[in-house]
Amino acid sequence: MPEFTVNRRSLLLAGLGAAGAGLLAACSDSPAPPPLVDPSGSPVARAEAARGGTGRERPVTVTATADTVDLGGGTTARTWTFGSLPGTPVRTTAGDTLVATLNNHLPDPTSLHWHGLALRNDMDGVPPVTMRPVPPGGSFTYRFVTDRPGTYWFHPHVGVQLDRGLYAPLIVEDPGEPLGYDEEWVVVLDDWLDGVTGTPDQAFAELRKGMGGGGGSGGHNMPGHNMAGSGGSSTGGKGGGAGSFMLMGATSALLGGDAGDVRHPHHLVNGRIADDPEVYRSAPGRRVRLRIVNAGADTAYRLALGGHRLTVTHTDGFPVRHEEVDALLVGMGERYDVLVTLQDGVFPLTALAEGKEAAGRALVRTGTGEAPAAAFRPAELNGRLLAATDLRAAEEAGLPKRAPDRTHRIELTGGMAAYDWALNGRPFDMADPAARPFLVGDGERVRLEFVNRTDMWHPMHLHGHTFQVGDDGPRKDTVIVLPGRTLVCDFEADNPGQWMTHCHNAYHGEAGMMGLLAYRA
Repeated sequence: MPEFTVNRRSLLLAGLGAAGAGLLAACSDSPAPPPLVDPSGSPVARAEAARGGTGRERPVTVTATADTVDLGGGTTARTWTFGSLPGTPVRTTAGDTLVATLNNHLPDPTSLHWHGLALRNDMDGVPPVTMRPVPPGGSFTYRFVTDRPGTYWFHPHVGVQLDRGLYAPLIVEDPGEPLGYDEEWVVVLDDWLDGVTGTPDQAFAELRKGMGGGGGSGGHNMPGHNMAGSGGSSTGGKGGGAGSFMLMGATSALLGGDAGDVRHPHHLVNGRIADDPEVYRSAPGRRVRLRIVNAGADTAYRLALGGHRLTVTHTDGFPVRHEEVDALLVGMGERYDVLVTLQDGVFPLTALAEGKEAAGRALVRTGTGEAPAAAFRPAELNGRLLAATDLRAAEEAGLPKRAPDRTHRIELTGGMAAYDWALNGRPFDMADPAARPFLVGDGERVRLEFVNRTDMWHPMHLHGHTFQVGDDGPRKDTVIVLPGRTLVCDFEADNPGQWMTHCHNAYHGEAGMMGLLAYRA
């Protein structure tokens, strides 16, 4: 395939990011929005310059390609990856400039979104808002300062490509790291169907028909998704009258009811199935930092390490007041850092697919002994469990107390019956992304009120910023909003541009549960 290179200059010359002008004209049935900051405009350049940095560059090449992956136990799948599953972690030091070239060897256009980073807007990787997608055979170089230490990751922001193998951790290391530990283990969780029961695109096409198979519009709260007696299974096949991809009967009290939409036959920890897990080898007494990423498309995981307690130190890159727990609830897109002092023996790290009667796992081996069976569930899963809203920001991470200058009420709407997930009752229009933006002004304290009007939980993600949950909750970029609940999140509007806010359930977001948060020019 001939090489086609798209660089930032050619995008600018082509008027990309022109969302602030002609591209951003509103639909004919509504007034045009005010001029918006262009993703490559001078306010964006000034914000990037203000980040300063070390001047050091960290070059990396990421190649997206069709591949056959070994999931373990003789199970293989034809999928798309960045060369391995998960992709090789990218590491920088805070203040370094990441220079990442994406080579697209896939049959479809793609992109890279740098999840959780406050970076320059035109490097955010969201077609068509901040860039054109990188075409098959093309390449694009992302260049930005990684100024905030923490655990992040990257993945495409095109269609439902996230539910393939296109993801990898991004670790921004702290040159003055305050934590003391001996080792580090990056743990990536994922729900898997690609190349096993079909493709994510096939799954989405089926879901879009709705539970009745006819599609169309529907109410915001659709009963009938909680069908515990439907006879469906969480591990493949058809059940409850649904097709091969629709999950029936998955419920969780922790998640407020419905646990998920999509039938994933496997749950992976670092790319391996539970029957043939990755083994982390260490020694008793070693203090290990786990960097945990949920790269799944539709599954929250309840995570525990058998025989151990975990000390939570960070979520989504920001420090929290340390909490000792038995288990964590990790929604899609969320990250947690924990410390653990290893005991002597063989222990399962179990990622229970919350409400789905399935699990992924890895093993920690520090001595002799037999590994427990794949079906074993450690008692810690039912011990002290914390979600993000139970945590408190560390003193240095909290926002200064200040009344909001602007409040956006964002209602999460839609349901399974018509699969019409949306924000404020209106599915996002990718063909006209700035038709109805949530407007903000540079320097404002902005409050987002996420109001869940649906019967399902949603992990809501904000690009380019971190918000504080409640008055003294953690600083995060992705947070679970339970059904029937309102979650208040404040952030500083200090990163000009046009940014997505959306549900990080890959299928809900693609169906329309997205919106554009845009700075006025």
